[in-house]
Amino acid sequence: MNGEIKINLGERLKELREERSLTQREMAAQFHLNSVTYLHYEKNQREPPLALLAEFSRYFGVSVDFLLGLKDE
Repeated sequence: MNGEIKINLGERLKELREERSLTQREMAAQFHLNSVTYLHYEKNQREPPLALLAEFSRYFGVSVDFLLGLKDE
């Protein structure tokens, strides 16, 4: 690593959600989740299952690597 601070999954989800002007509650409903569960993903208090991570990726049109902060695009 080159000392660069990588963005984390919760920050990426929040950023992408806000770009679409969605609330946390709307995001949770979109993925059939409890709103508190989704909140925990954004706060990095829980990790989504791999299948849900793939759904987030498809929904936002980004790679899983991007969501995880492994790539910048």
